[in-house]
Amino acid sequence: MEKASNVISNNPIKTVHQSVDVRLQNLSKEFPEKNGKKTIAVNDFSVVIPAGKLIGLLGPSGCGKSTTLYMIAGLHKPTAGLIFFGDDDVTNMPPEKRGIGLVFQNYALYPHMTVRQNIMFPLENLKVEKDEAAKLAQEMAELVHIGDLMDRKPSQLSGGQQQRVAIARALVKKPRVLLLDEPLSNLDARLRLQTREEIKRIQRETKITTIFVTHDQEEAMSISDEIVVMNEGIRQQMSHPQAVYDEPVNMFVAKFLGNPPINLIPAKINAGQLILEDGIVLEKGYEIADKDVFIGLRPEYLKISLNGKLKTQIDLIEHIGRDTMIICKIVGTETSIRAIVPSVKDLAVDQQISFTYTKIFVFDKLTGERYK
Repeated sequence: MEKASNVISNNPIKTVHQSVDVRLQNLSKEFPEKNGKKTIAVNDFSVVIPAGKLIGLLGPSGCGKSTTLYMIAGLHKPTAGLIFFGDDDVTNMPPEKRGIGLVFQNYALYPHMTVRQNIMFPLENLKVEKDEAAKLAQEMAELVHIGDLMDRKPSQLSGGQQQRVAIARALVKKPRVLLLDEPLSNLDARLRLQTREEIKRIQRETKITTIFVTHDQEEAMSISDEIVVMNEGIRQQMSHPQAVYDEPVNMFVAKFLGNPPINLIPAKINAGQLILEDGIVLEKGYEIADKDVFIGLRPEYLKISLNGKLKTQIDLIEHIGRDTMIICKIVGTETSIRAIVPSVKDLAVDQQISFTYTKIFVFDKLTGERYK
């Protein structure tokens, strides 16, 4: 197979798009409702998507990530703010002029067309000669590993194969930016894993700036160079996946990332001390005003220790491969926590054990702001 770099550099289309950064400046989108009120889907959203990188827009359903993608694509007009591709202001530019490739969640393939015809379709508007279009379509099909399926109809393909056709169709016109809207949600677990690996491979070979929308944290963390966590239309945090996981800026990010989820334990800061519900002083030296907080402890941060200050009683033991998940209730409270520890044979339900920890987060109870 021809290397992707050669495929792109030999592109016979007159206008060859190079990867560019995507800058969103104070982007907002409001949708009117029947009662005269407005729904704010995206709220003063600013971010720079680096050229040639794969960036995941991650957040729960309704957080504004797909709306943001459609504004980048030109399918939604922003209520306020600007969109730049490199130095080009594309805010009011029609979708066909922006140089984007868009892959929808449902693939949107034409059922009466063959794979070849589906991939070639975007080239008709560019008035590429038929022979050149067929050559480009074959090159893109080879890139996504469906070169031997060109004469099949979509109904004759698996879900993963249909997804590859959609990606090839988006890439064939050499877009500056590739946009993927929940592209794996219709696939089964095995195909999701396989296809996300393929998407990462294709993006690395083409070096095209790619924005990938998903609500699946594992998907985003495995495929993305960086992730942008969104909630209620607002940017929460942007960084490398592991950095976001290890250093969440607030309680929402900490809760959204992690499986099993992070443990949140009610506590308070009093006279510079971090105090649990049962009165145990966990740590000292906090230079902040007295207030109610939540302690955040990821299950893998907890370690069984005879001298641990977290006194618990075991409710459930579940073996997961080489590790064991223990669900315990903190003694003197109604708070349960999960711990992931190396497999231990001498544990039993109702047994009391103590934990220490390798890392702790402290969040303001009202604002969710992280202190440590």
